Amino acid sequence: MYLKKTLWAVAILGLLICGFVAFQIYNAIFSPNTQFNNEQAFVFIPSDASFSEVKKIVEPLLKDVGTFEAVAERKGYVTNIRAGKFPIKKGMNNNDIINSLRSKNTPVRVSFNNQESLQSLAGRISEQIEADSLSLLNAVNDDEFLKQSGFNKDTKLGMYLPNTYEFFWNTNATDFRERMYEEYQKYWTKERLLKAEKLNLTPNKVIALAAIVQKETVKADERPRVAGVYLNRIKKGILLQADPTVIYAIKKETGNYDTIIKRVLYKDLEMDSPYNTYKYSGIPPGPITMPDISSIEAVLNPEKHDYLFFVADVSNFGYHMFAKTLAQHNRNKVQYTRWLDSQKVVR
Repeated sequence: MYLKKTLWAVAILGLLICGFVAFQIYNAIFSPNTQFNNEQAFVFIPSDASFSEVKKIVEPLLKDVGTFEAVAERKGYVTNIRAGKFPIKKGMNNNDIINSLRSKNTPVRVSFNNQESLQSLAGRISEQIEADSLSLLNAVNDDEFLKQSGFNKDTKLGMYLPNTYEFFWNTNATDFRERMYEEYQKYWTKERLLKAEKLNLTPNKVIALAAIVQKETVKADERPRVAGVYLNRIKKGILLQADPTVIYAIKKETGNYDTIIKRVLYKDLEMDSPYNTYKYSGIPPGPITMPDISSIEAVLNPEKHDYLFFVADVSNFGYHMFAKTLAQHNRNKVQYTRWLDSQKVVR
């Protein structure tokens, strides 16, 4: 009788222990384990991250990192870590968190604007994806890639069309470059290629001219008219005489693209550079900045007119005064020169 009671007691105790263990396991897996107030948080897991690195990244978001680790081991996550940007929602349990870290890599929106050099582009992109600026710079400057894709040291800047794109955060430098080349190819449809051909321009020349238009006016609605001016000058064999190309030539020679030049001086016009459109005819060998799509479209769809000159309109800042003759242009130019002098703009 005593033995039977003992056996029953042991059995009951065993059941209680099993129940407790089962409860602990259930609790570790299915109880909420977040400690942030927002509805959702994101974690960025680097490529080749170890599980110890993952723990450090997620620990500030968790109530109990120990139970997270136990579930991660149980589900095999510790040996199958994925890189990327992953959401963790408020109130998630460890099971849901691990599932999210396994399969919910979320794209990031990557934006860049009118960069004047690939160095500045690399720096801008490295702030938004995992790839560092050096690896990005090496990728975009790769000689073999440039040769295969039809670019060179002068035209390579024009492959990157300013916009907002979706990438996975863990995108590497080569994949970024390849995606940008795909976007470039998508842009150059048969229709656009035909428009460029009718202008006797290659896509590289269109973009180089669009970059000048971009620098000349911040007003998108004025860009087709400005493009028309330059195309008229090209048809007539007149030098483009675009101040932004001279400014770029100065920056390129000094290597300082952050230089601010508000006024081009007569001595600057004598600078011997293929980008100086006061000395060299036609379109420069490459773009002086990354033009917006609106500037490229302005070149491909220019306003048809007889204007050959333009100068900033100080009575309507941002826009310009256009002229068909040099005499008219010189009259228009007086108001701008007087304004520069009144503002004491000397450089």
